[in-house]
Order: sequence, then structure tokens, then C-alpha cells
Amino acid sequence: MMATAVEIATTLVTVGGLVYMLLALAGARQFGRDCRRIAVTGANGAGVGLGFAPDVSILKPVKGVDACMYAGLASHCMQQYAGRFEILFGVGSADDPAVEEIARLRLEFPECAIRLIVCPERLGTSGKVSNLVQMLREARYDYVLINDSDICVSRNYLSHVMRGFADAKVGMVTALYRGRTAADGAALTLWSRLEALGISTDFMAGVMAARKLEGGIRFGLGSTLAISRAALAASGGLEPLVDSLADDYEMGARIAQAGYRVELCGEVVETAVPAYDFRGFCEHQIRWARTTRDSRRWGYLGLGITYCIPWAVVNCVASGFALWSFSLLSLVVLARVAVALTVGVGVLGDAQVLRDIWLLPLRDFFGLGFWAWSYASDTIVWRGERFRLRDGRISPANEENA
Repeated sequence: MMATAVEIATTLVTVGGLVYMLLALAGARQFGRDCRRIAVTGANGAGVGLGFAPDVSILKPVKGVDACMYAGLASHCMQQYAGRFEILFGVGSADDPAVEEIARLRLEFPECAIRLIVCPERLGTSGKVSNLVQMLREARYDYVLINDSDICVSRNYLSHVMRGFADAKVGMVTALYRGRTAADGAALTLWSRLEALGISTDFMAGVMAARKLEGGIRFGLGSTLAISRAALAASGGLEPLVDSLADDYEMGARIAQAGYRVELCGEVVETAVPAYDFRGFCEHQIRWARTTRDSRRWGYLGLGITYCIPWAVVNCVASGFALWSFSLLSLVVLARVAVALTVGVGVLGDAQVLRDIWLLPLRDFFGLGFWAWSYASDTIVWRGERFRLRDGRISPANEENA
């Protein structure tokens, strides 16, 4: 009877995962159609927005120096943008190693308006948001764009992102991203490949499914948070987020609650994936999982069914390797590969997915494990420090609570 119960349960969960895959495929198809329509007709279908280029302040909080950071920073200085823009870099201390990189940028791009903002105040547990609050005070323009220090963008990035604000109902524009591993050598570890594969085929597929299911998105992605000051003020500003880990999600959610629309643009940016070892991979994945768990509790609870390959394998075992269970497994694998190719390659343009597509089953088994593990504790590791995560807010964790 136990085996029968497991067989029925895993069949239902696997079918649920298959439905989710179809939803992600439909979401990706709709997103592609919307992007093509906006590229031709503008934000409202009447040509409005195609040449809209408001002045914008780019806020980039930085701490330390990463291997691919300078290339990402330089890509922001090479924008082909009709409006004016400035780049503000925020550091917690004038002794931060990133200060030298900012000075190098100023020499290489003298025509670009670059400013260094030292942010001595620690307003909350999140040093990033604390810096952003202080940087915002120095920003000149009515629109601000926030992204991480390792984000690399195209020359038309600002043009594509900022034209979304041609519609006055839009309060935030955010963008998809793909993870870029090392091309080869010792830096191309199995764990970095699994990380990048998860970004393109799991996380971004989830964004497509959420957009389809909810008729839009009501959150932000940290790769790009472009915001009007009016919408930011209406949402309560940045100060309430100084203890939040998922500040990007919360910023978008608050702007949506304030009555503005959050727009997902067709621009895709790139983030550098470190050469993770097993421990680093696990720490990052569990932080990501627990952050999502606290941000979207009910949606995250249902995330477990999306890892349908492991469920289909368990279903095969529980059914005594019945022929029908192998048919279900084949359908699941086909759907999983279709999502990976449609979202990862088709939407994101991530050629690494083709290189690593054979790792999808392993990625799904790890994903299901991290999903279950995320409920075991509230502890996360962020930049080498341990924190307790409660209701989206972080606080320092003692060793006995780790």
C-alpha cells in the first residue's frame, strides 16, 4: 500500500511539473511576441517610446574587486544613448580596492560622467542598500538605474531599458540575465556550470511562468532595477529595505503595490559566474533558495514540483518500472529540454546551455535537494558572513545558530 501511495503521489507531482513546463513555454512564447511588438510599435503600439531617452543616474554599489568586474563597469561607460547619463559608484570606505578600478575607469573614459561616493553610514544589515540610500542623495536625475558590479551590458542597454518609461504607468523596468562561466581551464568547474545552467533554465523559466500566470511581473531582478523617482517615493523609498536580503524583489513588489507597473524589457544582460567549488555552490544556492522562500512563500512551496525529472525517476521506481512510467519520464525529459532550449537559448541567447544540456538531470536533482533543504534552517552565508533570515530581513547570526 505504501508503494501504491508513493506511486500515485509521484505521478500527480510529475504531471504537475509537466504542466508547469508547458506554462513556462507559453510564457516564453508570449514574452517573445511582446518584445517584437514593442520593438516595432513602441510601448503603447503607436510608436511612442521608440526614441524616449530620459536622463538617468546609474547607481552601482561596489565592494572589493572581482575577476570580471572591470569589463562590466567599462560596458556601462560605452553606452550609445541619446539622453544624458551619469555613473555613481558607492563604496563603504575610501580604502576599498574598488576605488583604484574607478580611477582607472575615469582615465579610460574621460568623457563619461563618473563619480565616486564614499558612504560612511551603516543604516542597516545590508551594506548594499545602505550605500544605495546615500548614493541616491547625490544622484542628479529623475530616473535611477541600479545593478550589481559584475553585470556586463550591450552598448544599447540604456536605450532599450529606459524607453519603457515612455508609458507613464511604468514605475520600474527590469531585465533578464544569463550567467557567464569561464570558457575553459580550471575556472570552468562543474559547480559553476550547474550554477549558470540553473540561471538560464530554472530561474528564468520561472520568471516566464510567473509573467504568464500573473499577467505581468510584480517584482524586480537585481540585474537591472530602473526606477522613476516618483514611483520610488510612492513605494516608500529605499530606507525600509536596509535590512532586506531580497531588496530587488521587494523594490519591485512595493512599486507594484503603489499602483505602478513593473515592465520586463527584452534586453538581456550578463553576470559573471565564479569558479565555484562544491561548498561555494551550495552556500550560494541555499542563500538563493531561502531568499526566494521568504519573498514568495506560496509560490516557492509549489516550486518543488517544477523539478519533474527527479519526481519522474522516483515514479518509475515506485511503479516497479512500469512501461507507462517510462513514457511519462520521456515526456518530462522532452519538456525539460524544450524549456531549456526555448528560454535559455531562444530568449536569453545563452549558448552555454547547448554545451551543458546533458547536465539537466543532475541540475534538477540538486535543485530539488536545495528546495527541501531551504526549509531546514533560516541561516544563510553572504560574502563570507552568516546571517539569520526572518520574514525577508537579515540579522547577524551567532555561531551556535549557524
